[in-house]
Amino acid sequence: MTQEAAAEAHVPTRRARPDLFGATFLATIGIVMLAWIAGLVWAAIAFFNWLV
Repeated sequence: MTQEAAAEAHVPTRRARPDLFGATFLATIGIVMLAWIAGLVWAAIAFFNWLV
């Protein structure tokens, strides 16, 4: 008579390589945010330069 385990142990394994899609997505968001902020700063400088 054999005895079977009630539940198997599932050990999570690490990924062999980093998630390149996620890293690319985050980098794209960062670049777009920097460009947006730079555009706002440039517009504010141009506006106040025009005002004075």
